[in-house]
Amino acid sequence: MNIRRTATTRRAMTAVAITTGLVFTVAGCGGGDGDGDKAEKSATSTSSSGQGKDDDEKGEGGQAPETDEVLAEVKGEENITLTVTSAVRDEGGFVTVSGKVTNNGGRFWAAANWRGEERELNKNGSSVAGANLIDNVGKKKYLVLRDTEGRCLCTKFTGGVKPSQTADWFAQFPAPPEGTDKVTFQVGSMPPAPIEIAQGE
Repeated sequence: MNIRRTATTRRAMTAVAITTGLVFTVAGCGGGDGDGDKAEKSATSTSSSGQGKDDDEKGEGGQAPETDEVLAEVKGEENITLTVTSAVRDEGGFVTVSGKVTNNGGRFWAAANWRGEERELNKNGSSVAGANLIDNVGKKKYLVLRDTEGRCLCTKFTGGVKPSQTADWFAQFPAPPEGTDKVTFQVGSMPPAPIEIAQGE
């Protein structure tokens, strides 16, 4: 009699334990789904927000960047193409001229004729040191500025320019008088390049 009661009690306790376990499992699954929906909604919201931001960015800046404005372009010695893309007058009393040089030839180019005729050739070799600005109206020539050691305030083509290669360059000159905006840039035996000086900000 005691054995039967013990067995029955054990079965009842087992049934209760199983039922309780099932209740917690169902509750846990239900809560998980709710959190999953929230997470899914949050992810969808974030994705939509990010997509909108990307679209805005594409709308404002998705276009290809504008190419540099060409003020002048000349072709000359050793199949070199010289392009002037900027000439800006600064408040410091100087003009910065910049652009690109492309070697269209089949040989290495070292800008030997562009460094000018001066004693500091060892400091300004393979550079734009020999460039100048010519004010035809005022009949004045402006040379590239030098520092206290004779080095030009200009680009040095370290290592030269290889065939089919393009390199950036710049040169700084004393500024012509206010009102003189049209000048001619010239370097080496390249043809003169008429340019217009813009006022810096």
